[in-house]
Amino acid sequence: MKKYFTQYKPFLVFLASFFGCYILLTLLYQLYLSGFENNKVDSITYLVGQNTESVISWFYQSIRVLDSENEPFLKVFFQGIYVVRIVEGCNAISVIILFISFIVAFSGTLKNTLLFIVVGSLLIYILNILRIAALVVLIFNFPAQSHILHDILFPAIIYGLVFVLWIIWVNKFSKYAK
Repeated sequence: MKKYFTQYKPFLVFLASFFGCYILLTLLYQLYLSGFENNKVDSITYLVGQNTESVISWFYQSIRVLDSENEPFLKVFFQGIYVVRIVEGCNAISVIILFISFIVAFSGTLKNTLLFIVVGSLLIYILNILRIAALVVLIFNFPAQSHILHDILFPAIIYGLVFVLWIIWVNKFSKYAK
């Protein structure tokens, strides 16, 4: 048994680091969410809604993101029509937690690790805002394609960015980089 532990130690350390970080960040995020009433939107999701409204307003005049009175989501009105809702799952925090957990599991120097986590998380957040803004406009113009846009194309884009960031990290900055 000791032979296998020694042989697979890097893999086991990776798994322990990844899942330990993932569980810790997820528990902290759930603790944060528990501070909000059941029918209220959390402040991160609210900020995502405000940022989405700002981005769309650069190109179009008629955009409004409003808090739902009795439900924990934001209503997005585009050109005067209710198009989509922004829920807690749209704020990309779960994607950022997954990203951070991988970076920690393949950590490099403390400075590089922290800097890459901050820059990567900001990139994911910004892409998420642009993703939601594009979804609003595209679903408004192509409502029959909302399933493909929301469930397939746009998750592929955000997870694609995370994958590219992981590849860059492992090949350039982690302790395993050549």
